[in-house]
Amino acid sequence: MESKRRALGRGLEELFNNEPLNMTKVEESIINNTPKDQVINLSLNELRSNPYQPRKNFDEESLKELASSIKEHGVFQPIIAKKSIKGYEIVAGERRVKASQIAGLTTIPAIVKEFSDEEMMEIALLENLQRENLSALEEAEAYNSLKEKLNLTQEELAKKVGKSRSHITNMLGLLTLPSEIKDEVIKGEITMGHARVLSKLEDKEQAISLADKVISENLSVRKLEELTTSNAEFHRKKELKERKPKNKDNEYSYLVSDLCDKLGTKVKIKNNKIEISFTNANDLSRILEIMHLDK
Repeated sequence: MESKRRALGRGLEELFNNEPLNMTKVEESIINNTPKDQVINLSLNELRSNPYQPRKNFDEESLKELASSIKEHGVFQPIIAKKSIKGYEIVAGERRVKASQIAGLTTIPAIVKEFSDEEMMEIALLENLQRENLSALEEAEAYNSLKEKLNLTQEELAKKVGKSRSHITNMLGLLTLPSEIKDEVIKGEITMGHARVLSKLEDKEQAISLADKVISENLSVRKLEELTTSNAEFHRKKELKERKPKNKDNEYSYLVSDLCDKLGTKVKIKNNKIEISFTNANDLSRILEIMHLDK
């Protein structure tokens, strides 16, 4: 912790420990607390992307507009960089670097600070989540990476990025979609709303079939929800019809009802065993958090 304080300064350390972390405040804190004589010009050739940067593609039109502004007015706000074994890694300001290259500049004003690998990853992910229009899948990947790298629960992640718990759950659910559906999401054939509905289906073949139906018949999200709900209801009734009643299990029916309400999923008590259903890894994580078994 002491080394972190020396590298970033006490004010910035407090920002890193706050939830949610706001990248605008972090960058402003670094710039406002850096004397002007410590802002240096770095060669653009010495800079490389943050290795934890989730965004691989930048909007070309937006970069050209920024490049035009830089040509006319220069770079108003210095980038933030970290010294590496060879050159420097960009901590914040990659768009400014790319736009400056397009504008034909050879150097860019920069503030060089020390950052741990964890801070580099956290900054890269959060900067993109809070400032860029990531695709739904890029956003989901960023959340998942942040969750796994920092060992966060979904609740902790939601606080860290300033989002609702349900938003995080829905976004992480997209990662369970079959690759065929992910491709359609990337191409814009299937909306985020459709993808959320499809991600809740256990049967992947059924999900792919319904995705094809969404595209071919231009189904609305509501219509897709109706189809999945009616299909689930059909299977539930069929299961109830085929199930043989057992008096011994009936004595636990009140417990089954309570557990279903608390966990938000199907629960069975059979042969002195409790069976808890979950749709995917994210749903299991949600249930374990409710049961306080996620640590």
